[in-house]
Amino acid sequence: MRNSKIAGLGFYVPEKVVTNHDLTTFMNTTDEWIVERTGVRKRHYFDPDKGETNFGFAVKASEIALQRAGLTPADIDLIVYATLSPDYYFPGSGVLLQRSMNFRNIAAIDLRAQCSGFIYALSVADQFIKTGMYNHVLVVGSEIHSSGLDYSDYGRHVAVIFGDGAGAAVLSATNEPGKGILSTHLHSEGKYAEELAVIYPKSSAKNRNPIEELRPGGGFYPVMNGQYVFKHAVTRMPEAIMEALEANHYKPEDIDLLVPHQANARITQAVQQRLGLPDEKVVNNIHNYGNTTAASIPIALCEAWEAGRIKDGDLVCLCSFGSGFTWASALIRW
Repeated sequence: MRNSKIAGLGFYVPEKVVTNHDLTTFMNTTDEWIVERTGVRKRHYFDPDKGETNFGFAVKASEIALQRAGLTPADIDLIVYATLSPDYYFPGSGVLLQRSMNFRNIAAIDLRAQCSGFIYALSVADQFIKTGMYNHVLVVGSEIHSSGLDYSDYGRHVAVIFGDGAGAAVLSATNEPGKGILSTHLHSEGKYAEELAVIYPKSSAKNRNPIEELRPGGGFYPVMNGQYVFKHAVTRMPEAIMEALEANHYKPEDIDLLVPHQANARITQAVQQRLGLPDEKVVNNIHNYGNTTAASIPIALCEAWEAGRIKDGDLVCLCSFGSGFTWASALIRW
């Protein structure tokens, strides 16, 4: 069976930068409090006055990834688009990307696995390539969080974490033995769904858009049991990493680079300590972008590649944890 390799990477974040100090001008918080609890120092926000969109970010990231892969939209057989913040309630943003870049009439799969979205999407793409159905698949993670955050005191502990942006990867078939995506591992535990969620709008509500849910602390805004999420993340992420390593007969010390979802600097540090990895083997860029959910891993992976931190033959591990709860890992021989 052939493998799939990452042939090209790209990412894009909007120009508007919002620092922690900026947030203190309209929110009861401090730079010190945000940095200590999250590691975030700044994030990027979309600008609606410029007509910026979720799929627009995906276009910019995808154009870079395609160019680096030496491909054009005509070469792509499938789009797998991960986001929790689509442009429309429906249709999904995948078809908007397909339209904007003049792809052929290929399938566009929209996938909602929140912070695990990119690895879930990568796994779907990998299976299509390994079975021989497709040769080139575009995988995208794109988010606009800033328009849906609660900036009142009710929601500030969540609002300070998130930023906007997109990342993309082109997966291509390869016959090189031992190269490419070695395995992916996906999990979920829905009994904790409400510990990190946005409840409205929901189709099962008697009143689909109740005014009270639009007020600060209402169901249209994200809620997060931070301590609960932390506790599960620092357990599940190392488990997923070890699952990937053991499936391929490796140990933590064999990892050349770990690219974790950028959820919280303290989570990344806890995972790193449990695996005994030095700083140079772990990617951490949350201080510059915040948590960009499905875009987090491809942005971090692309930045690491651009900085020369990933070389041919390196063993690269991706891991994530997020709302659902969902968690996942992928092991790649570059």
